[in-house]
Amino acid sequence: MNHYETVFILTPVLSDVQMKEAVDKFKDVLVKANAEIVNEENWGLRKLAYPIDKKSTGFYQLIEFKAEPEVINNLETQFRRDERIIRFLTVKMEKYAVEYAEKRRNKNKNAEA
Repeated sequence: MNHYETVFILTPVLSDVQMKEAVDKFKDVLVKANAEIVNEENWGLRKLAYPIDKKSTGFYQLIEFKAEPEVINNLETQFRRDERIIRFLTVKMEKYAVEYAEKRRNKNKNAEA
């Protein structure tokens, strides 16, 4: 299994309930494909670097997971089919990126406590 990180941007016109539904949909896609979700972060509503589909903001969401490479094609197909998704990016994390992400998570947990 490889470590992956996916960040996707949801359209800003969604309510909190609709945003949660969309995120749960993609988490279900991963769980059904036997992926292990390591971390999930909601980065909230942020300004885009440039307008996309006449929108200047979007809800950013990060999901870090372990999965087989075949899962990525299915996940990205689901991203493309969903009109709520403005943009998405999935990357395979090398061992140093995994270590950094783990340190960042621990740092955030300590800061919250």
